[in-house]
Amino acid sequence: MLLSVITVAWRNYEGVVKTWQSLAHLAKAKGIEFEWIVVDGGSSDGTEEFLKNLHGQYNLRYVSEKDKGIYDAMNKGIAMAKGRYAIFLNSGDVFHSEVAEVAHQLAATPTTERAMYIGDALLDFGDGNKVRRGAKHGWYIYHSLPASHQAIFFPVEGLRNYPYDLQYKVSSDYALTARLYKAGYGFKKLKGLVSEFSMGGVSTSNNLELCRDARNVQRKILGVPGFWAELSYLLRLRTTGKAKAMYHKA
Repeated sequence: MLLSVITVAWRNYEGVVKTWQSLAHLAKAKGIEFEWIVVDGGSSDGTEEFLKNLHGQYNLRYVSEKDKGIYDAMNKGIAMAKGRYAIFLNSGDVFHSEVAEVAHQLAATPTTERAMYIGDALLDFGDGNKVRRGAKHGWYIYHSLPASHQAIFFPVEGLRNYPYDLQYKVSSDYALTARLYKAGYGFKKLKGLVSEFSMGGVSTSNNLELCRDARNVQRKILGVPGFWAELSYLLRLRTTGKAKAMYHKA
């Protein structure tokens, strides 16, 4: 199996339905086998009933139980994954219509290559205001993720060895990616839009904690010198502040 699509949800029935609907874009990729894994935090909003009634569509497997937060739930998804690669598309996030073309590129990559494959994403600031975030060069990891988390195809083998670290409350995705990079998993670009998601998530609403977490990742995992980590921290504060303002303005 090529790909595991992992969706974390909690009290977001409408978001789960929205994500499920977008899987039709990926299903258009002929010859591409994928699975949908949903880790629900024990919601009582009809999510479990909805998933049950899908009768395993898209090789669906799911659990609905309490967890220790979003990153703990993601680790549960990793443990369930059977694909060669995994992508995290949480409730409310959607695949872009171009994802089938991207999936074919992913399938053509060497099976022996240790890499994270990255593509572009659409950031939805609300009221029709969408901005394309293109994948950047791999060295960008020393400042931030070179692609949106929802546009990174992670090797499942690497995820099992370097799962999400729960000590990072809002930047565990950055920490995980940094650890994989330091372990020898480079970044390879894929052409096209992978996903689309709202900017009203955890990172947007907790930008100060996000910046502090990211600085710790740079110092402890990436070994960025103190001066450059502080400069990156100030730059991140500015850019995340602008993103937050754009979202609330919309």
